[in-house]
Amino acid sequence: MSTLTDLVARHTDLQPGDVDHLHRLAGDWHLLSDMSFADLLMWVNTGPDTYLCVAQVRPTTAPTTYTADQVGRSATAAELPQLAVTVKEGRIWREGDPVWQDEVPARHEAVPVRCDGRIIAVMGRDTNLAAVRVPSHLEMSYLEIAGYFCQMIANGTFPVSAPPGETTDAPRVGDGMLRLRSDGRVVFASPNALSAFRRLGVLGDMHDRPMSDIVHRLADDPLAGGEAAEVVKAALEGQAPTMVELEARGAAVVLRALPLLPQGEPIGAMVLVRDVTEVRTRDRQLLSKDATIREIHHRVKNNLQTVAALLRLQARRVDSPQARAALTESVRRVSSIALVHETLSGSVDETIEFDGIMDRVVDMIGDLTAPESRVRVRREGTFGVLTSQVATPLVMVLAELLQNAVEHGFPGGRSGEVLVLAQPTGDLLRVTVRDNGAGLPSGFSLDESDRLGLQIVRTLVGAEMGGAIAVREAEGGGTQARLWIPLRPRTA
Repeated sequence: MSTLTDLVARHTDLQPGDVDHLHRLAGDWHLLSDMSFADLLMWVNTGPDTYLCVAQVRPTTAPTTYTADQVGRSATAAELPQLAVTVKEGRIWREGDPVWQDEVPARHEAVPVRCDGRIIAVMGRDTNLAAVRVPSHLEMSYLEIAGYFCQMIANGTFPVSAPPGETTDAPRVGDGMLRLRSDGRVVFASPNALSAFRRLGVLGDMHDRPMSDIVHRLADDPLAGGEAAEVVKAALEGQAPTMVELEARGAAVVLRALPLLPQGEPIGAMVLVRDVTEVRTRDRQLLSKDATIREIHHRVKNNLQTVAALLRLQARRVDSPQARAALTESVRRVSSIALVHETLSGSVDETIEFDGIMDRVVDMIGDLTAPESRVRVRREGTFGVLTSQVATPLVMVLAELLQNAVEHGFPGGRSGEVLVLAQPTGDLLRVTVRDNGAGLPSGFSLDESDRLGLQIVRTLVGAEMGGAIAVREAEGGGTQARLWIPLRPRTA
């Protein structure tokens, strides 16, 4: 199904500012839907006496009027006369008789949506009358505030301006709602709102108590309490403050205050509250878990560096050149793995910017080569962000290939260059290690090679990463190793 933006762009000549206003309304109108106990449909004019539904929201507090999605539905003025009347007369339309809609009785209302003084759309408020409701203080408070918001939409003062993304995790009406008079005292508090404030430590009834004083005294942090009080005061003055979170007695509650401006002047405010105690508890547990994982990576890195240092000391004490070379290679392999864990110890997740690691491997290979060597190792392209499951074996593979290229491609102090080329494409990473050295020995076969380094490469590429590797003579001389590494996690 097309989005609101697509439908408006395809069927109307509304300006970007108008579309932004409709988007902000659609981002906040779940409040009005819940308080009205009604479906809300947004209609735009697409031609002479024709209208198109570009957005819809269903209430969580009552049965829906429509079983089928109405977005994309086209209607004429003869089918829905309230739309034409609302546009022509510029007023809220409520005088129609109930009609049957999808075999249920429904009451239709229409509210003009104004932006910069112009009617850019009509909001339909359609109520399912089949569910008999017993009027209560809660229901009457909801309907009263819904009426205020409808008038604000008709005046062009709702939705109120708010920071981008402010309503994404905002409380809904069912989470808890309080109605404040113009002097900031509580007129009505829903049962869920009372429960949320009970957890914060409010004792007794909240009716006729000043909301600013309540939130100011509750908070464990006086600064947070003062901020919450300022949010309430700003809404009472007709502003649209940001959401604020209160913590007290181990509980956490999010507050969002909205001004009530039915005639353009503030007459009070509505405060939505949501108990997020369990959510914040889980957040803290996750943060603690992440910190523990980072600490583990840090300790693994330190242990690996200790092992590398011990191997380096041992290499200096042996007389056999073969044993010294084997220990030196082990130092390089352990150090390569330590680089990954060092990066993960400072990461907030299990992903790594691999370019920095690769550059450090290049420097490390240069430090471990013979002093008389004049080989330049460099990188082209970018590896991007890799998961630790890919990065750990890949760094070992590339370190082995670079070491082989430097040691065997340029014997006797020959000069030359080794290039690492990274080419990520979608879900596949292609890496080429190419040198302009002496080339492969006669009869070389990667699958039959008994060199430990190449055996490690074959095992890590095939079994660990599920990739492929090919080694051949490079064009113009030298050796080329090409890797194909899948970036999607392997399934068992």
